[in-house]
Amino acid sequence: MAVRQKTLNLALQGGGSHGAFTWGVLDRLLEDGRIRIDGICGTSAGAMNAIVCAYGNMQGGPEKARELLHDFWQKISSAGARYSPLRNSPFDAMFNDAVRNASYAMFDTVTRAFSPYQLNPLNFNPLREVLEDVVRFKELKGCKDMRLFVCATNVRTGKPKVFHNHEVTADAVLASACLPTLFQAVEIDGEYYWDGGYVGNPPIYPLIYETDALDVLVVHINPFDVPRLPRSAGDIMDRINEISFNSSLVSEMRAIAFVQKLITDGWIKDEFRSQLRDMRMHAIRADKDLAHLGLESKLDSGWKHLSSLRDLGRARAGEWLETHFDALGKRSTIDIRADYL
Repeated sequence: MAVRQKTLNLALQGGGSHGAFTWGVLDRLLEDGRIRIDGICGTSAGAMNAIVCAYGNMQGGPEKARELLHDFWQKISSAGARYSPLRNSPFDAMFNDAVRNASYAMFDTVTRAFSPYQLNPLNFNPLREVLEDVVRFKELKGCKDMRLFVCATNVRTGKPKVFHNHEVTADAVLASACLPTLFQAVEIDGEYYWDGGYVGNPPIYPLIYETDALDVLVVHINPFDVPRLPRSAGDIMDRINEISFNSSLVSEMRAIAFVQKLITDGWIKDEFRSQLRDMRMHAIRADKDLAHLGLESKLDSGWKHLSSLRDLGRARAGEWLETHFDALGKRSTIDIRADYL
């Protein structure tokens, strides 16, 4: 008996190594077999998950996508063991958090004092090798199965730049993940780009305007709610980072809620109603699970850390499927005003 599939758009946040949580979510959704992904929009780590998922799916369906996502994150871990400022050592295993926090504090101090144009004049980025080892970008441009949207920030204008299927290159993905304290701005066609999280983490509007599906699932990796007031310098900077990288999403959710109210309250005449799309919004969040992880953990590419985040993502996606799958195609499963506004 054939499995009845439901069509869904995905919006994937960025957040460094915490993107392994999203890997787990994708792995569980792909394994389930009842979800067909129409469009997938991602920023930074979300963009990487998106392009690997789409490429794997076009090469051999959901199982191939799962395989390549695993390979990608394993290669990220291997690259981190060689290049990360927080790479693990036997000494770290003895003193763990204390050593990692001290390493991050030193690293943070250096990157605030010196720019990547001074610290990394050759502009070396190990992510390029990992991406090009897993994805053949020339083939990806011909992807017909999923509509891809990768978000970066235009340094000159401060506006979002969304790269579509035929525009997605390794440079576009690196631009989407370009933290300006670590890497030189990425040049594409005469413009320079930084991490897309500053202006769209992730942007929802490409999924509204350029896909057919009305259901959008946002996968969060930047907590909205934290259990206590941050008091240390590190915790304060971490919370500032989370709020900043969630702000664009809050703005888009406000606009979506406004359109929903226009439609449900009958403020739009029937002849104009067809021009507005009443999106059904969904979310997978793990605020309680991720809020205790410091900013330095987003640079931790140790396999144990990544695997733990993947397993957490799989668990949360499984819970979401069990609770909300039947609502797909019928209604939203989040209250935007209560959850975001």
